Amino acid sequence: MTCTLENHRAELEALLSPVFASLDSEKLLADSPEANGRILSEDLYALLPIPAFTNSQMDGYAARSADLATATPQSPVTLPLGFTAAAGDRQITLAEGTASPVMTGAMIPLGADTVIPIEESSSGAFPDLVRAGRGTPSGNAEFTAPSESGRFIRLAGVDLEAGALVAQAGTRLTPTMIAALVSSGLREVPVRRALKVAVCTTGDELSDDQPSQGQIPDSNSPMLTAWLHQYQVQVRTLQLPDDPKRFALAIDALQEQVDLILTVGGISAGAYEVVRQALAPLGGAFHNVAIQPGGPQGFAQLPQAAVLCFPGNPVSALLSAELFLAPLLRKLNALPEPVSQHYPLAADVTSPGHKHQVRRAVIRGGLVEILDPGSHLVHDLARADALVHIPAGISQLIAGQQIETWSMNV
Repeated sequence: MTCTLENHRAELEALLSPVFASLDSEKLLADSPEANGRILSEDLYALLPIPAFTNSQMDGYAARSADLATATPQSPVTLPLGFTAAAGDRQITLAEGTASPVMTGAMIPLGADTVIPIEESSSGAFPDLVRAGRGTPSGNAEFTAPSESGRFIRLAGVDLEAGALVAQAGTRLTPTMIAALVSSGLREVPVRRALKVAVCTTGDELSDDQPSQGQIPDSNSPMLTAWLHQYQVQVRTLQLPDDPKRFALAIDALQEQVDLILTVGGISAGAYEVVRQALAPLGGAFHNVAIQPGGPQGFAQLPQAAVLCFPGNPVSALLSAELFLAPLLRKLNALPEPVSQHYPLAADVTSPGHKHQVRRAVIRGGLVEILDPGSHLVHDLARADALVHIPAGISQLIAGQQIETWSMNV
């Protein structure tokens, strides 16, 4: 049975949507490394306003605007200095008819309604300063212009009031959103539990150590593990031989520990297709999708976990993940869809007209160089920096023709 790219995507969305919806919640410290990229599971409301208190936007002098109303260059106003307000100090009171030196971020003294930047004072520099409880202020500051009420003052709650919504459930925690949460007094935040995935590679030919004759290194496990980590997924790996009974026992144990099992290999039409042999009796569905590479695909719903079945060649495995799993993981993690760009082709390209072909490419000198379509070419996969989709029905593209590309940062 052959199905289209779109139909298979719809099948997998129907399979995985309930899995994603069932992920429960856990709490993390907002400033922990694990919080970045996680998804909020509840609406969160500010415990503190932002800013938390009315403070100075500049280094300068806090004063009453009425005391400076008559200041001109010809007739400056001179005010004696009050205590200094520094960031972190408790709020002080501005003595009537004085100016208090105030630093950026410091609480505005009670009674002050304007801040004059230090550069606008006649001296342009602070004299000796005295903070509350550390002596008696002396000296004066001279001003040559009025300063209106509210100038360079950041009011408490002007960004966000206490009790206001900071972020809705489903919001992705970015560095800036983490800053907003912490600034609003939220230290411990509820996030959706990370998806747990087991990557299960199959084949007697795979080796973790030095391969013997007839064996190859298992490159799919580290490749897919690294790929999954960008989507906030917890990954474990398992390598199994071409033994349907051992595979079935291993999968049965895995389904109690993870949400999704990702199998690689063992689903084609050969004699030792262990995944197909083990899962088909359990209701697994296997068919060819009209794509190249990565035509053989499969999936199954076990009692406690979903299973996605990808072909075993590394190029096919990764492109299957990009085509079928990545869109669902982006949606789960509130990530944007990749942005495409158009470039002219460096050379003619042919494609099987009855299949949707996905080609790796290199962007060089403003041209798209299409790489060989072979599904075994791991090094070509590593040097590719773009993907090109050639839809079914198109059999040839001509050099110089504009083609849509998607960045491939894997």
